[in-house]
Amino acid sequence: MNIVIIEDESVVAEDLEINLRKLINEPVEITHITSVKAGKAYFTANEIPDLIFSDIQLGDGLSFEIFLSQPMTSPVIFCTAYDEYAMDAFKANGIDYILKPFTTKTLNLALQKYMHLKKIFSADQLPQFDALLTMLVNKSSGKASSVLVYHMDKIIPVNMDDIAMFYLEHETTHLLTFSGKTFYPNKNLDELERLSGSTFFRVNRQKLICRKAIIDVSSFFSRKLSLNLTFPFAEKILVSKVKVPQFLKWLANG
Repeated sequence: MNIVIIEDESVVAEDLEINLRKLINEPVEITHITSVKAGKAYFTANEIPDLIFSDIQLGDGLSFEIFLSQPMTSPVIFCTAYDEYAMDAFKANGIDYILKPFTTKTLNLALQKYMHLKKIFSADQLPQFDALLTMLVNKSSGKASSVLVYHMDKIIPVNMDDIAMFYLEHETTHLLTFSGKTFYPNKNLDELERLSGSTFFRVNRQKLICRKAIIDVSSFFSRKLSLNLTFPFAEKILVSKVKVPQFLKWLANG
């Protein structure tokens, strides 16, 4: 059996492979792909696998871009943190999904569905990846329901509604919750900006702020804005002057 895992979180991909090898009672070859660019190159040069496990948000784009680059007849099981509106679309196309962080039970159920699907999956039942891609790109209110973080030897989900801000300090991405806890997601601010949806705004290169964290805004030197937050933070958070018009529009629409 030939399986491809499309996932840019190395720990998640390795954990998925370990569990797949435990659950599948036959020899299995597993390939890891970490980006849209690498995925396109792989599927151009290699045969289509029996099954694909795929994250949606990768560092350089959406995984649907890989599937749109050439005809794809393999069943795909999405490993995702997206809200239920996306899940309905996947089910309508006969594709299963696993919500991160997955469990052995949910993974086994997905594999059982694949065993059934492979008997009936044919070229005229191809999933409509172009429609799914358009839906996810255009649905501005869509956002991930949680962000995976590494805490000691575990991977845990932090609910997006509990996150006050993301920020970059000493080249490390920090996640700060409204309750004052700090975690370290293995994603950069560009990726988190795409994941977090319209409730967050990138006020400058180092800060991505939740609307609920803002009490009010004050004028600052050089036509910048200073944010007054619902929680204490060691430094003043400023909106860069080039982003002021866009920020005020975002704040008003909230």
